[in-house]
Amino acid sequence: MNSSNIVNYSSSITDETDRKILNALIANGRSSYTDLAKEIGLSRVAVQARIQALIEEGIIERFTAVINPEKLGVQVSAFFNVEVEPKHLENIAASLADDPSVTSLYHMTGPSKLHMHGLYANHQEMERFMKEKLYPLEGITSVECQVLITRYKSRMGMRL
Repeated sequence: MNSSNIVNYSSSITDETDRKILNALIANGRSSYTDLAKEIGLSRVAVQARIQALIEEGIIERFTAVINPEKLGVQVSAFFNVEVEPKHLENIAASLADDPSVTSLYHMTGPSKLHMHGLYANHQEMERFMKEKLYPLEGITSVECQVLITRYKSRMGMRL
């Protein structure tokens, strides 16, 4: 990858070599230590040690597969803005974070807003989630929901 495209977001990334490793992993998280070593120009042991250090520093949080929900029959992708009373924010966030249909949950600026994304097999499943899980939570003052029509881009993690 061209290093001129790399942005230095954090001083905790020690050097250009770490950024090259991270960019390679962003492109293909299944790369072996040997393949990464060849691409970066280090030994396999050195790459493995650097990746382990990046994990221990919390820079790499986890390795995962990005799955296309449509290919698994998931028909509804919905984004919610949930306004809550400040004293209930943590309890509501914890309750929603435990729900398997919730894929992401963020506390946003504004009057105690939670921004949430959920995946549902169909509209009935989403409606059931809203009626049985979301609406009964104490402290919610409003809910706005938008259903995805077309996904043009979806990216996990961050760009370096």
